[in-house]
Amino acid sequence: MNFIIPFIILITVVVFIHEYGHYYFARKYKVGVTDFSIGFGKELFGFNDKSGTRWKFCLIPLGGYVKFFGDRNVFSQAEQAEILKKYSKEDQEKLFITKPLYQRALIVFGGPLANFLLAIVIFTSIYMFVGKDFTQPKIDKITIDGPADKAGLMKDDIILSINNNKILSIREVSTFINTSSSDTIDITVLRNDREITFKTETKSIDAEDAFGNSIKKKIIGISITPVTNELNQKKLGPVSAIYYSVQEIWFVTKTTLSYVGSMITGKADTSQLGGPIKIAKISGQVAEFGLLAFITTIAYISISLGLINLFPIPLLDGGHLMFFLFEKILGRPLSQKTQEGFFRIGLFLLVSLMLFTTFNDINTW
Repeated sequence: MNFIIPFIILITVVVFIHEYGHYYFARKYKVGVTDFSIGFGKELFGFNDKSGTRWKFCLIPLGGYVKFFGDRNVFSQAEQAEILKKYSKEDQEKLFITKPLYQRALIVFGGPLANFLLAIVIFTSIYMFVGKDFTQPKIDKITIDGPADKAGLMKDDIILSINNNKILSIREVSTFINTSSSDTIDITVLRNDREITFKTETKSIDAEDAFGNSIKKKIIGISITPVTNELNQKKLGPVSAIYYSVQEIWFVTKTTLSYVGSMITGKADTSQLGGPIKIAKISGQVAEFGLLAFITTIAYISISLGLINLFPIPLLDGGHLMFFLFEKILGRPLSQKTQEGFFRIGLFLLVSLMLFTTFNDINTW
């Protein structure tokens, strides 16, 4: 129960926000919405609102959906004339397929957009009311004959950037090293008022994270300490807080895309790739650290959900946006048969990924 309850809360929040993004733009452009579901399978409870939408919670809490009025495939405009014959003039105005291309695209994009906005709200609130760490790091110790020592780094070097990512806090040093997609990193330090850049190799070791989970960790053989021997956490104003929130989202996005690129080329360590079981485990562990840590995790999962849904894979929002791009270029939608072929490919990819991540989750539990 320590894992299940936090997991259900986390998934419910990020899925609700995602689906509400679709719902908001659908209602804005007067598309009929018959169902707003959190979860799949048998309905546990729900209610109907004044517009006729059924809001419901279902048995399997691993996603959700918004169902539009009268559309067997809510994102397909193929065979439009045949579909329109089934509806009156009044009902036709509520159909998704009758809306202009830009409106359909915004309705689809609304889900990922809502996830990114949730992350901005969370990070901005934390930076404004709790603060953001701006502790500048310096090298305290270096492992003799370790990668950093061989590269020429020295004790008391102040770390300025890693792979052109400016170091704003002491916590970012490990993050930028571990998220590097290469076996070498460029690390810029301040030494005797001079900025010097070194190229150093990284070394992968078996380690444990803060929760005791086994992980692969990259190190360069240094320990770090604050330059002033104390932490520097500042509460930010709204503009600065939003700026750093967007910057954090961009970093997560860039890092994720880099990792996906490494997976495609066969260079990434896929043993750390996880699915629902891993998310459930981590959400339970994070919840034990307190509300702030749990809310921060919600922000990161929300970013991941929004970004993954933008991948150009049929069945995901990005796949539907890809179809809209084809429609814009060709001047007509792809045929229903062609779309269904793409959907089968997308289903195969998603099921394969789900099975692979589940295997990883069970193997590392």
